[in-house]
Amino acid sequence: MKRSAWRHLWKSEDIRRKLLITLGLLILYRLAANIPVPGINSDVIRSLAQTDSPASNLIGLLDLLSGGTMSNFSVLAMGVYPYITAQIILQLLVPIIPALEARMKDDPRQGQKWMEKWTIVLTIPMALLSAIGQINIFTQLAGANVLNFQAFTGATIIPTIATLVTMVAGTMFGIWLGQLISEYGIPNQGLSLIIFAGIVSRIPANLVGLLSDRQNGWWMLILILVLLGLTIFAIVFVQQGRRHVPVLFPGRRVGNRMSMPVRSNLPLMVNMAGMIPLIFAQAILTFPAIVASYFLASETAWVANLAQGISNTFGGQNALYALFYFLMVVLFTFFYTDVLFAQQNYGDNLKRQGAQIPGVVRGAQTQKYLTKVQRRITLPGAFFLGFVAVLPYILNPIFPASARNSLFLISAAGLLIVVGVVRDTFTIIETELKLHGYDENLIRG
Repeated sequence: MKRSAWRHLWKSEDIRRKLLITLGLLILYRLAANIPVPGINSDVIRSLAQTDSPASNLIGLLDLLSGGTMSNFSVLAMGVYPYITAQIILQLLVPIIPALEARMKDDPRQGQKWMEKWTIVLTIPMALLSAIGQINIFTQLAGANVLNFQAFTGATIIPTIATLVTMVAGTMFGIWLGQLISEYGIPNQGLSLIIFAGIVSRIPANLVGLLSDRQNGWWMLILILVLLGLTIFAIVFVQQGRRHVPVLFPGRRVGNRMSMPVRSNLPLMVNMAGMIPLIFAQAILTFPAIVASYFLASETAWVANLAQGISNTFGGQNALYALFYFLMVVLFTFFYTDVLFAQQNYGDNLKRQGAQIPGVVRGAQTQKYLTKVQRRITLPGAFFLGFVAVLPYILNPIFPASARNSLFLISAAGLLIVVGVVRDTFTIIETELKLHGYDENLIRG
């Protein structure tokens, strides 16, 4: 009888050490997430988060993705997202700048090292701009200073610099912990597990808040858990979706004999972009509401009315916002998938191996054919991603106000991260077990 290799998980000293290191570093990250930035007026942030406004929606999104660090403006308030933003920027620049594209093609290993180096370098100014932007935006939206002093003035320049340096250092500390996890803990999962731990840490507080409603709490909890299960099943089903394109590899010469050509498949993912389109869409749709907030108090009537209309539309509280969000997610899914697929350059790679798709000319024609197939299968994946993104907005009318804060449990950003990280982590652990001789297909009772 076949038995799972997971029962040997704790027997392997090497795997046990990696798991303990990963757990310890994640606990350290969560402890650091409770250290507030010096000089922050936490009462202003807390009151701003409780209002029904674009600012509250922005804080809610950042709080979800940072694991509650935004609501108390901790040293990890920006999380590791400046690093992710820098990574996305460089990925988008590669196909645009010929010199960068040539560098990545000529020597992929050195190109990857160059990419990692400059991602870290670019993260520092991105984190600094993000810190300045958060302080300015929240001060403007709250109508009160989020710091205990007037920032960016001559008299307070030292405290202002100290606050900004602390926030940037917090981001770099989170990135460093993620890299330590990837190197000494679970391989290649450091930053993903950092984000995952932040999102999961918010679940108990939201469930307690949901159950505090004695009249509707239990039935709402059951309904949300059912919807959560169905949504996770759908996400896993779509994320696992592949289109297998047949590929013919040439035979190899063994001595004086030539082996037969090998038929194989090239799997193309239905959703190659992951959660990146959600980040793009949220960032762009939040921006108009933030800019409009600067003009709400304008003395010119039409300017104030226009600003109020933009704020209401992009504040995340109406059906029009949900429609824009859906369309932006779909568009960005196609855009980012095209960028990633072009970087894979399957046409040239298959040509170097002497492989060919039956009926398709090698090289540029192969890349063109595969791009067409990828775009075709991306269509249902993009619409599904857009649907999951707006699912909380669809469900809002049927839930009482006390339960709406818990709808993030079935939001796209959180679920895609959680499901993706859990799936990848399980796959890596299974691979580690097999490398250590605990292959579930070989172990029999």
